[in-house]
Formats: sequence, C-alpha cells, structure tokens
Amino acid sequence: MESILEQQRKAHEEIERLEQAIVDQFIKDSKSVDFANISYLFIYNYKQHKERLTREHRVSDFLDRISSRSKFLHELYEDTDGARKAEIDALSGTSEFSEFYGRLKAIKDYHRRYPNETVEPLELEFINQSKQNGDDDEIDKLFSGEEGSGRFLDLHALHEQYVNLKNFKKTDYLTYLSEFDHFSDYPKEHKYTGEYLNYLKELKNYLESFFKRVKPLSNLDDIRNEAEKEFNEKWTQGKFPGWEKQIGADDNSIDLFCVACKKAYSKKTVYEAHLKSKKHIKSANTLTEKGITSIDPETREKLRKEVDEGKDKREKEIAFTEALIQKYAEILGSQREDTKANVERKRALTDRERRMELETEEVDDVESESEDEDKIYNPLKLPLGWDGKPIPYWLYKLHGLGVEYPCEICGNYVYMGRKAFDRHFQEWRHAHGMRCLGIPNTRHFHEITLIEDAYALWEKLKSTGKTDEFKADTMEEFEDLDGNVFNKKTYDDLKRQGLL
Repeated sequence: MESILEQQRKAHEEIERLEQAIVDQFIKDSKSVDFANISYLFIYNYKQHKERLTREHRVSDFLDRISSRSKFLHELYEDTDGARKAEIDALSGTSEFSEFYGRLKAIKDYHRRYPNETVEPLELEFINQSKQNGDDDEIDKLFSGEEGSGRFLDLHALHEQYVNLKNFKKTDYLTYLSEFDHFSDYPKEHKYTGEYLNYLKELKNYLESFFKRVKPLSNLDDIRNEAEKEFNEKWTQGKFPGWEKQIGADDNSIDLFCVACKKAYSKKTVYEAHLKSKKHIKSANTLTEKGITSIDPETREKLRKEVDEGKDKREKEIAFTEALIQKYAEILGSQREDTKANVERKRALTDRERRMELETEEVDDVESESEDEDKIYNPLKLPLGWDGKPIPYWLYKLHGLGVEYPCEICGNYVYMGRKAFDRHFQEWRHAHGMRCLGIPNTRHFHEITLIEDAYALWEKLKSTGKTDEFKADTMEEFEDLDGNVFNKKTYDDLKRQGLL
C-alpha cells in the first residue's frame, strides 16, 4: 500500500498534468484552409464545430478529474485520523534511517513477488491523449441525427406534445420554433392542467440536456441562479409576463370564495354558476353531514388565505419554469436560428434531393478525415481506392458495387458488382472449383454459379455431343500487336512465316 505522502505527491502531479493538458488543448494550431473552395469551406466549418465540441468535452472531463483529485487531497491534508502526521514523525524522527530501509525492503519484496507487473507512467496517459485526433464517434453518440452534432435543436417530440394540449393554438413546427417560449400568449386559465405542467418539464429538461452537451464548459447552476434572481424581482413586483398582478384586485374576493370547494373566483357570474353545479352541491352536503352549517368570517378568511397561498405557490412554480425555458432559449439563440434555417431549407428540397444530401453528408464525413489518421472512417463500408481511401459514393453506385453476386462453385464466395462477377469466371478460383467438379471451364458454363446447375448442364452437353474437350490449337486465343485475334495454330503458323 502506498504511503500517504506518496498519494499526495501523485495527486499533485496528476493535477499539474491535467492543467497542462487543458492548456495544450487550447493552443493547438489550426490547419491552413483553402477558402476559395466553398464546398470545402462548409466541410471545414462543420469539422471546426466538431473539433471545438470535442475539445470542450475533453477539457470538461479534465476539470472534473481536477475537482475529484483536489477533494481527495483536501481530505488527506485534513488528516482526521492523524495518519499523515504519524508518517511524517516516523520519517523525521530518530529512527528515520530504519524507517527508510524498512520501506525500501517492502518495495523490493513487492517487486520480487510480482516481477512482471506492468506499470504505466502517469505521463504516458497524457502523451497518448495529446496524440488523439478527436473523439468524433463519442461526440456523435451524444446527439441525435436531427441535432447535427449540436448545431440544431430537435424539438419534434415536444412540438407533437404541444399540439396535443387542449385550448392551445395549433402551429406548425417552424412557427413553434419561433414561439415555443412566448408563454405570455398562452391562456393563463389553461396553464394549471397536468398535461401543460408535464410539457413544461419535458421542454426544460431537454433544453438543459442540450445545453450541457453543446456547452460543456458553461456553468448551468450560475445561469439558473441568474434567471431565478431576475424572476423573483419581476414576480415580487407583479410584472412577470403572462402572470401580471394588479394591486387591490382581490379585495372583494372573499365574497366570491366557496368554502365547501375551497376555491376563489374572480367573476361573480362564474361564482353564481358554480353554486348551482353538482360538484358544489355534493361538497356542501358533505359539510352538512359533518354538522357544519355556517362558518364565521375569521375562519372563512383563513381558509381563503390558505387557498390563495397554495395557488400563488403553484403559479410561481409554473412561472419560474417558463422563465428558465426563456433563459435557455436566449442563450441557445444561435442554434435556434440555425434550426429554423435548416427546417426552411429542408422544406424546399424534394425527396430525391434529401436522399442525395444524406448520402453526400455521409461521404463528406469520410472525405473530411485528416490524412494522418491511422484509422479510416468509412461508415458506408466503401471499397478502398488506389490511394488507400474509400472511393467516392457516386462511383460506388455507378458500378453497382453494393450488389452481391454469390458463387457456389467458388465456395460461396461473394463478388461485389457485376463487373467483378463477370470477370471471375476466367479467374483461378472459379477454374479450380470447376476442376474439382470434373467439369471443363468452357464458355457454355458462363453465368452458372450453382453446382447443381453445372452438373445438369454438363449432363445435357454430354448427351447432345457438345462435350468437346479443350483443344489448345483451336480454342486457345492469341492477339497480335494490331489487336487481331487468332487461335494458337494459326498464330504459330503466321509467326513462323514472319507475317506478324
């Protein structure tokens, strides 16, 4: 077991290396870019966005580790059990040499028992970390396809939830993106339903989650505290949008308070209609059965205040959630505008253009990989070209390389593309398979890939007398320099006569 002083030393070293790793992340030189190429500029901007996001998430992990190690160090320095002080006294006391040799003996005994144990120095971790080109795959896992690696918001599910709310204006998705935080336009009397509260909670949770993923170095608690401070000022003054209060408006509310139902009304007509409802009559009968026929004004006022306090608390909770959403929407304003522009652009595309765009984005992801990466990112499993990189997707589709052609004679080997399939009938694998079957590999068996079909055709050819064995003199072909094709016998005769 390591000593306390050694644990402290390692923790300090780790913190220093983490701090240096954070500095290294922010001083990396950007590569030069040819901005004359607009298509490359788009890819570069997208790549820069992913690199920034990867860097910030990595720095956020470093900061979390620094916080964890600092907390560990703080506990060691507090020395609640006195173990650190006892260790220092042992090393600096009269028996310091015996303590030193005792520890040296313990280290030697340990390495004698475990001679082949691998030890990875702490600096090696950060050297490997600095050589990484970016955890793009990890970033892609954090976002959905619609979010585009943190460039756009994905509010489709929340829009569907909003559309299904009763007594709320129905809007399309694009309009919803512009107005989802305009809570003052919503009818106040319909904000107390459970569906609306659940919708607000889901919207707040999504924006918080998206904010943490796209801005990992920002402090969400500070933003929440700032929003709460601004909200409390407006709420105290009764000026929060959508929940404005007028001083003295509830002076006569005691006359419109139903004791049986414990509910206050703002309009006399609504109050009178409530007194005739079945719900009120049932509540009044319940009080009568309990022997309560009348309530004094003091008790009535006390009940009204309790109801008002509960209502005010609920209203404040709903309003604060709306204030948080508005604050998050303000901070994520650039992503919000980019999302609206992206939705408008996609609406103008046809289905064919959308498919082509998706294919282009996937191919661009492959082509935008840096040249010095050892591992080639190839999500579409495209064949590699002469330069060791995946071929363009349009060339892959042109040659039909996505179509599989299995051949049972070749041992169920699969050929990708028609061209490779046609060529394989004259290659060694197919010829070897035909020899194993005892069938000559002639032109009669072109396009035959099943063993059963090959045997059937061979039997038919033998029965019709078309099973001439291969004769090199008449069947083997030769070509001269001008492209003329001859059989072997004719070619040899012309060559001997010097006519070629």
